[in-house]
Amino acid sequence: MTALPHNGTLYLEDYEERIVAINFFNRLKEDFHRVENTFEDAILPVTTITSGNGREVRPDIYCLPIQIVNLCYIGDPGSDWILIDAGMPGSAEKIIETANERFGSRPPRAIILTHGHFDHVGAIVDLIKHWGVPVFAHERELPYLTGQSDYPPADPTVDGGLVTEMSPLFPHQGIDLGEHVQPLIPDGVVPGMADWRWIHTAGHTPGHISLFRDKDRSLVAGDAFVTVKQESLYKVILQQREISGPPKYFTTDWQTAWDSVKKLAALKPSAAVTGHGLPMEGEELASSLKMLAEQFDRIAIPAEGRYVQ
Repeated sequence: MTALPHNGTLYLEDYEERIVAINFFNRLKEDFHRVENTFEDAILPVTTITSGNGREVRPDIYCLPIQIVNLCYIGDPGSDWILIDAGMPGSAEKIIETANERFGSRPPRAIILTHGHFDHVGAIVDLIKHWGVPVFAHERELPYLTGQSDYPPADPTVDGGLVTEMSPLFPHQGIDLGEHVQPLIPDGVVPGMADWRWIHTAGHTPGHISLFRDKDRSLVAGDAFVTVKQESLYKVILQQREISGPPKYFTTDWQTAWDSVKKLAALKPSAAVTGHGLPMEGEELASSLKMLAEQFDRIAIPAEGRYVQ
């Protein structure tokens, strides 16, 4: 059995050498098969070079990468705030620690979920237990958050990449939050976020949402689009920034996903925090998102796959 670091994550000391990552992954796959496919026991044995290093995108928008996924704290330091998404399994301690550093002991007013995939709700049960705050999601996402439905399994046949190969091992089960999760109201109002509105950006999941603030055109996109090629282990580890569609291995409705990207591009956001990858701003974001909206079929949609029509 391959020996792992004590915290179960993969660090690439000489990250310029892709072959190191590839060889390590090939040895690791046998061990990963031993991991239970449950939220409680799921261990994703990979992380990025930015993991744990938060970044202030706006004075009141703080992006925290945890392993391969981002979550957002919305609110000025020391004031009322909202948490968007709930990170990886086992990440509650880091999420709470960061919140205490930024807001003191004040709990969030609510937790807003862009969707319910395991890497976006991994710590949600522990966070609810700790803070006792309500959770909100789109009504079409509720079946996956109330124990009624599971997501379709990941598709390892989409365009190549080592994360894609590993994706059948990712949990796709729903989670049961019971009465703790509530539907967002249909008019776009976000509880606790007066200047923001939610936008239904389905495709990656049926109830996926993004959040937008009109006054400065700030966008929290979730996985409607991302800024790293999420299928590539090498690019994920190094966080090589490039515009990309939603993660291919978990996306099930590609035409709707394209429509969602067009919807977000039409907003002309000035800054975007996505579920995976580094924040993107200014002209880089404008030109990249325009290109993605126009060439989504070339850039994002796999040539073949279980969910490709």
